[in-house]
Amino acid sequence: MNKQHRDLANCIRFLSIDAVQKANSGHPGMPMGMADVATVLFRDFLRFNPQNPDWLNRDRFVLSAGHGSMLLYSLLYLTGYKSISLNSIKKFRKLNSICAGHPEYHPKTGIETTTGPLGQGIANAVGFAIAEEILKKKLGKKIVSHKTYVLAGDGCLMEGISHEAMSLAGHLKLKNLIMLFDNNSISIDGPTSLTVSDNFKKRFESYGWEYVLIDGHNHKEVFKALKKVQSAKKPTVISCKTKIGYGSPNKSGKSSSHGSPLGVEEIKLVRDKLKWSHKPFQIPNKILNEWRKIGKKGISLEAKWKKNNKNNKKKIAKVFKNNFINILKKEKKIAIKNSKSLATRKSSELALNALTKENNSLIGGSADLAGSNNTKTKNHKIIKSNEFNGDYIHYGVREHAMSGIMNGLALHSGLIPYGGTFLIFSDYCKPSIRLSALMQQRVIYVMTHDSIGLGEDGPTHQPIEQLSGLRSIPNLNVFRPADRMETIECWEQALKNSKTPSILSLTRQNLDPIRKKYTKINKCSFGAYEVLRTGKKVNLTILASGSEVNLAIQTSHKLAKDKIYSKVISMPCQNIFDQQSVSYKKKILSESKIKISIEAASTDCWKKYIGDNGLAFGIDNFGKSAPYQDIYKHFGLTSGNIANKTKNFIRKK
Repeated sequence: MNKQHRDLANCIRFLSIDAVQKANSGHPGMPMGMADVATVLFRDFLRFNPQNPDWLNRDRFVLSAGHGSMLLYSLLYLTGYKSISLNSIKKFRKLNSICAGHPEYHPKTGIETTTGPLGQGIANAVGFAIAEEILKKKLGKKIVSHKTYVLAGDGCLMEGISHEAMSLAGHLKLKNLIMLFDNNSISIDGPTSLTVSDNFKKRFESYGWEYVLIDGHNHKEVFKALKKVQSAKKPTVISCKTKIGYGSPNKSGKSSSHGSPLGVEEIKLVRDKLKWSHKPFQIPNKILNEWRKIGKKGISLEAKWKKNNKNNKKKIAKVFKNNFINILKKEKKIAIKNSKSLATRKSSELALNALTKENNSLIGGSADLAGSNNTKTKNHKIIKSNEFNGDYIHYGVREHAMSGIMNGLALHSGLIPYGGTFLIFSDYCKPSIRLSALMQQRVIYVMTHDSIGLGEDGPTHQPIEQLSGLRSIPNLNVFRPADRMETIECWEQALKNSKTPSILSLTRQNLDPIRKKYTKINKCSFGAYEVLRTGKKVNLTILASGSEVNLAIQTSHKLAKDKIYSKVISMPCQNIFDQQSVSYKKKILSESKIKISIEAASTDCWKKYIGDNGLAFGIDNFGKSAPYQDIYKHFGLTSGNIANKTKNFIRKK
């Protein structure tokens, strides 16, 4: 190992060691082990510009093994990113420090995605790689031609999402995707042999990936492998045999270096062994300047790219320009003219038919349920292996990977991904949905068959607690529209809210129209609004969403016959309603003392609206297998039953 390489790599090691020790918390072992690989990658291959972290044609570097965050922070500081100062590193894991325990996505910082939950970064990287291929077809190789590198560890590869994502990547032959596998055979509990006997070579090759095995501490082998994959014909795994905690006399190659500080005495020994005589956080100017030279190479790379593409600004802008608001306004007018009973999944399809005629940045897909989710339109062209001039991805039965990949598509450069599955399978998607919300990414989840209304498939497929669980996630809009008009408006909101992911919860069964007049105002943008009142003065407020709004209207009319006057509130999105002004919320909720809610799902999330003086009609048990009309009757979700129970409740008051 030559001295220059050793010094550059040791900068990473000791910044990581010192930061973890100062924080008294963190994972020093991985940065110590992968420092040699990272040094070669950033010095000789990675195309990036610290002065413009969001350069469109930069290579993407994803740290899937997010616990090794100090590796990334060290690299960003050393190469000259303004987002990470030495002081930031000294505040590793402290309140409001950009150097959080695990990487958290921030635009214009060099932190490409939020990682920590293992395997998520692999799926994100697949999304990045797909996005690059799509844009390359739309814009040409002169504008878009880069690679995605993802650093993954043993733990990432144990997670199921890695299997799902890598299988799809191999199927699509994503030749621009390179995985650096930190193959150190150590997990927190001890050697990976406790739990894993995989033949990695056979595993990766079965996915359709190239597999290269190297000594991760031999910089020449690292260089040779990275050089080779620049002309790869399929995705590549470079399996880097490394020692976790490299350089530690007593903890190298052991789980003790994985998830806790090395300790003051051990750090002294590491400094002696690696011949690093400098104080904590001290980087000699000579070595730091070498790192800064590496960072500055990107300035000329981007300048050359800009020069070659100075006449392509309009072409680039066109791809990311959308006209969805005007398109959906027209759809609202059409919906009024063609008013009829429709499932909201079908209403969504009609909206998508219009949207996909001209919006270049909308990328659709489904987890093997395109025909049931109604996510694929006649305008879509399928993305296939080596054919990326399309805008629709068949994800297969890979709900978790689909969601993680969509995060990557959104993060890459402003593409707007949407993907479909049944609402019940949001359970498989939830870790990635949560990260969509945390990262403030416009990812749209089209989730159909949203209640017991799907009928005969039974309780395994009937979502009960899912809506409450999803609504509890911060910065996530869960839309449950009641008819075609609301579906269009919910799509508009989902597309308009660029920093908030959305779930469209849609029915299998047909619903009668609620809205029969055109309004310029998007009523769903308030989260809740009045759709009916049976008297000027009301003594009851009925809250409902989706398929149960019609039920609420029927109930309201029944109660009016007994001179119990009410108003019906459609609440397509609780999160948006909760953000409204105090006066608006008061207008909706405070007109009557008594409130009831109706939704064919768990009642938990309605209790904050109806209070102690209200009734919640829903399902707090598992569903049944039967025609949906029979199930609604079984659970008492009929206008007659709700009206009778409400009358008795009011009389007691």
